[in-house]
Amino acid sequence: NSQLASTIPIYCTNKQRTMSEEPIQEPATPTFDWLPEGMEPLADGEYDAIIMGTGLKECVISGLLSVNGKKVLHVDRNGYYGADCASLNLTNLFEKFQAGEVPSYLGSNRDYNVDLIPKFIMACGNLTKMLLHTKVTRYLDFKSIDGSYVYKAGKILKVPATPEEALRSPLMGLFEKRRFRKFLMYIDQYKEDNSATFEGHDLRSITMRQLYEAFGLVPETHEFISHAMCLMTDDKHLDLPALETVKELQVYCYSLARYGTSPYIYPVYGLGGLPEGFSRLCAIHGGTFMLNRDVDEICFDDNGQACGVKSGNEMATAKMVIGDPSYFPRDKIRPTGQIVRCICFLNHPIPDTNDNESAQIIIPGPQVGRTHDIFVCSLSSTHSVSAGGIYIAIVSTKMETGKPEEEIAPGLALLGHIMQRFTTVATTYEPISDGADDQCFISSSFDASSHFESDVNDLLSLYKRVTGEELDMNINADSVEADY
Repeated sequence: NSQLASTIPIYCTNKQRTMSEEPIQEPATPTFDWLPEGMEPLADGEYDAIIMGTGLKECVISGLLSVNGKKVLHVDRNGYYGADCASLNLTNLFEKFQAGEVPSYLGSNRDYNVDLIPKFIMACGNLTKMLLHTKVTRYLDFKSIDGSYVYKAGKILKVPATPEEALRSPLMGLFEKRRFRKFLMYIDQYKEDNSATFEGHDLRSITMRQLYEAFGLVPETHEFISHAMCLMTDDKHLDLPALETVKELQVYCYSLARYGTSPYIYPVYGLGGLPEGFSRLCAIHGGTFMLNRDVDEICFDDNGQACGVKSGNEMATAKMVIGDPSYFPRDKIRPTGQIVRCICFLNHPIPDTNDNESAQIIIPGPQVGRTHDIFVCSLSSTHSVSAGGIYIAIVSTKMETGKPEEEIAPGLALLGHIMQRFTTVATTYEPISDGADDQCFISSSFDASSHFESDVNDLLSLYKRVTGEELDMNINADSVEADY
């Protein structure tokens, strides 16, 4: 969203004047005892925190730290906000993928905001709470996603939005529908702190598989609920205590009840608006931003703790350094796998999704002989991410075989005719340590799913590691239009 980006102050050292103006008195460059000879201070030189990369997680942290009175320097090697989760116009997208000239049939460049990492927001989930908590919602408009679907036995089927819809769903037989409805009613009334709602099931001790079986649900239904509603990406959770999975299911059901069509919302003009919104929050509270500025070196003191960064012949110090894995030495991070993502341009909605302008489809891994799920999401001009009549569908999954095209093939097969597509394979990383010893606080790479729930858990963990405190999430996320 270039309108929003233009309102964010960016640190600039260039001053322009005309010949007729009085000479401008240049402020004296500050000097510091710690500054090596021949080096200049980077921006103001001394900070509480230096943050590298303007991805969503880093921007949330910089926004929250600056609100708490910390002096923050935020740098990014790119000329735009968002890092790996930026939303790009056509020119930038084709340039990034070295795809040559933009075809004229795609329409106007300015109509496009294409997400590099596509994700939807759970309407009543933790990211919504975070947006409300920081009041970043005042900078953004949201629209609901039209439909949530699951792939089963070669067909795209709608995830039931109500118990009544469940009774009409072709996902289950008649008697299974009744058991499913009874299970959903149990989930709806369950309260962790009220034993009267347990109905004899101690969710801290029984597994999710045992809970499903207690309601007589068959394995096919376990798969559909776990993958399409609890948003679990594999089957490990089935043999763990049921409580955490049930909480995920409750968030899904509450979010679904909030909008009725699907549990997801999405910012108009693309996900790039999210980091921009938090960047604006940081700037309003005195944070300094420098785009097009790479970090050449992270500096460490004699105790092995990060104490600043160098960029060219400039240097700044800080009590801590925070950032995404791409800015840190390889001995600070470890690879966790690879994700393949394919951005596709369509001239039609995804078939069998009721001609919806936006949709999410989850393909449970076991349905196509895989361990990990495949995610398909689509958006259109309704959310101001493409020109009229053009749909953007993105297929993503965690790689298992090292053959990216084969891994996303089941998702691509659902899309119909594809006008243009771009495929990326990204290695994902996580920090080796929590940052307490070396003051390097590193986020984990975004996962392959098409929602933010596990990424927000990483963000909450990062906030606690940085500040030593839990982020207060006791806020009602019923409405992003709430009068907070």
